Amino acid sequence: MAANEDEIAIFSGRVSRINFKADLMRIKINFGNVKYLNSKDKVEFFDERDSDKRCKAYVVGKSNEYILFKVPSINFCKTKVFLSVGAYLKFFSVDLLNNIKMGKSLIDILLKKRLALSGKLRREQKDLDSFIEKVNGVNARYQILREKLEAEWRDNIATLEEDKVTSLRNYKDLERRIEDLDMKLERYRIEDRNLKTDRWALDPRLYYKK
Repeated sequence: MAANEDEIAIFSGRVSRINFKADLMRIKINFGNVKYLNSKDKVEFFDERDSDKRCKAYVVGKSNEYILFKVPSINFCKTKVFLSVGAYLKFFSVDLLNNIKMGKSLIDILLKKRLALSGKLRREQKDLDSFIEKVNGVNARYQILREKLEAEWRDNIATLEEDKVTSLRNYKDLERRIEDLDMKLERYRIEDRNLKTDRWALDPRLYYKK
């Protein structure tokens, strides 16, 4: 039997088909670590009632439910282990054990990477969670600036309107004063001559001033 720490390399299965001429044996299996059993990996199989009598084989192919083994000297092997369709057998594989050990090492590396990535993920999640708060903060700051600019805009427009009213009032006042001056100038206008030429005569020689 394998040592206790090697028990993970032991699995069981039931014979579903045997081809004694081709030294092939197909076993129906149901264990999760079958993914660590590769083509050409070596195994030992035995009857659980007598683990000392063992036969050797190696993997030819596999699926999720079956493993196809090549059993060298299968005819001699059947004298040691009961081989028939439906027989229940136990299997042990050093290659399976080594593959699982390498798998554990790989899992440790992957777990460390996952731990590091999980830390980064939590930081990114924290940033995402605070995104709305940050957006609200930015919106609040720019809302204050927007209100301030709008207030300045309204003040400037109001000032311009006041300047416009003042300028219009000044314009109207100046226009009125100019018109008043024009009236006075017209009233007190002095003619260059007091006598005007009478042009009623047909003959220019008869024009005269009066």
